[in-house]
Amino acid sequence: MAGKIDSMEYAKSLERLRRIMDELREQCPWDKKQTAQTLRIQTIEETYELADAITEDDWQGIKEELGDLLLHIIFYSKIGSEKNLFTLDDVIEGVCNKLVSRHPHIYSHVQVADAQQVEQNWEQLKLKEGKKSILSGVPQSLPAVVKALRLQGKTRQVGFEWDTVEQVREKVDEEIQELYEAVDIGREEKIEEEFGDVIFALVNYARFVNVDPEQALEKTNKKFIRRFQYIENMAAEQHKALKDMTLEEMDALWNRAKEIE
Repeated sequence: MAGKIDSMEYAKSLERLRRIMDELREQCPWDKKQTAQTLRIQTIEETYELADAITEDDWQGIKEELGDLLLHIIFYSKIGSEKNLFTLDDVIEGVCNKLVSRHPHIYSHVQVADAQQVEQNWEQLKLKEGKKSILSGVPQSLPAVVKALRLQGKTRQVGFEWDTVEQVREKVDEEIQELYEAVDIGREEKIEEEFGDVIFALVNYARFVNVDPEQALEKTNKKFIRRFQYIENMAAEQHKALKDMTLEEMDALWNRAKEIE
């Protein structure tokens, strides 16, 4: 019986959140002055906080950050309704309609063989809906590594793709060699271009070996932070300043940090 009561209470949570948003918008000086533009940077920060929680496999954190993002969705919808542009119900109904229309293999009689064919159908449906390019759905403001991954994933759906991982590896080797040649020549613009090509090729290779390159790099960033902070802590315990330590001393502490991990 208690479980049913709890479920009933949770079913009212969305309406409670909407009511709280209405009250804050009417009574709180800070909430009253917010616009879609002022909320934008906070939404980006909340999204990155969710990404951090996912990277750390922190499910409590994921739950909390999802709540924060839900609040932002409610907030934008409230602003939209004030401008007589759309409501939260419009937002929900819109995504429901989109999901149904883009999953004809579930809600119609279309047959698909696998997940890749689902993605191919999805892209074709988007073009029929008015998209001028398969790449038009990739946001311009995405971080470069994520954007490269999304661009490659999009073009893959129409067959613009290497056949084997060996071909991709050869392309990586080719781009690295071209970078080294550009460095030897000393042309800065060419070095930057070839460096970008190397990263793009490595992102492609990551796809083929089932690695999320953005997450892989972020984990490496976090690993670097942990190990360097260990060096800082050990130097402090020894009453040494990092600038006074030799590279060999710091490298020894780095290796100790690796052993501890």
